[in-house]
Amino acid sequence: MNDLLLRALRRESVERPPVWMMRQAGRYLSEYRAVRAKSDFLTMCRTPELATEVTLQPIDLVGVDAAIIFSDILVIPEAMGMHLTLDEGVGPQFPSPIRTLQDLQRLRPVDPSDQLGYMLDALRMTKRALNGRVPLIGFAGAPWTLAAYMVEGKGTKQFAVAKKMLFENPTLAHQLLDQLATAVGDFLVAQVEAGAQVVQLFESWAGALGPQEFRTFSLPYLAKAALRAREAGVPVIVFAPGGGWALSEIAAATQADAIGVDWHTSPQDARRQTEPFNVALQGNLDPCTLYASPSEIRQKTHDMISAFGPVGHVANLGHGILPDMKPDHARAFIDAVKEWEWTDERVAASRAAQAPGIQLAGVP
Repeated sequence: MNDLLLRALRRESVERPPVWMMRQAGRYLSEYRAVRAKSDFLTMCRTPELATEVTLQPIDLVGVDAAIIFSDILVIPEAMGMHLTLDEGVGPQFPSPIRTLQDLQRLRPVDPSDQLGYMLDALRMTKRALNGRVPLIGFAGAPWTLAAYMVEGKGTKQFAVAKKMLFENPTLAHQLLDQLATAVGDFLVAQVEAGAQVVQLFESWAGALGPQEFRTFSLPYLAKAALRAREAGVPVIVFAPGGGWALSEIAAATQADAIGVDWHTSPQDARRQTEPFNVALQGNLDPCTLYASPSEIRQKTHDMISAFGPVGHVANLGHGILPDMKPDHARAFIDAVKEWEWTDERVAASRAAQAPGIQLAGVP
């Protein structure tokens, strides 16, 4: 089996970093669009055969080192009883958002094997189909991110309605977040039992909160879900885009095996913040870099790898791959990682560049 991902997450020696991409099963692939043309998005999520088919596509088509199960973070609110719609060009919407205690009381506890059994079936099916070729990643949305959608009723840039609850009715917000943390943690454990070898928590809207609100309404519940997931015994990755200033706090609170890094945070700063916690890092190429020429993609990718260093790095984008990306450019990124080799010279150059006061230069 290609176990590069598992080795890197354990901070073991690797000849090169493993590489995969968030949203790697997506619209940039014509093969995905062919499946999507016959089914709506939620039907694909709820149909294990379709979810398996598109999960496997990037393995063969672009050569990534891991599969991440095809699904959506909002399956948990739906499992709690909220009606979810997802229309092309409109995005996800909850027609009856959570605004009052009565709304909250209508939510039901989540039994992953019941309401989310379709995703667990997809994991089992995908694990069999992979037959050990690469590790399989499960995932879930983190509590604040899920709550933001559930209270707002839709995606926005500011989540002003959701944040209003934090200030006007913090007690209600904490009740919702705690309920979500339990559901998320249990769901991740169930995914491991169904075959996931790694799980990732997406705190996608960390950047909507200021430091004090992040520490009050995101971090404690992110930690509760992550610590529950760790009980399943597989590596846990936590990714909070927009929260690069808090990487050390995230590492300390969640005890995650790896922390995702977005492109706003330099590899050197991410290492500096997380060095005391012996944690792996994942990231962080700007997805828009893939619009560049293949030669520039190669150089930028090599710069990134060198900056993170030879131990505990999973090459990835700083967020999901964009839907209009050319597959050849995605492959250029993957190939650039795969051609890298940690020679003694590159290790020495990387370590020297991370010394205080030294600016990292690209390593060819």
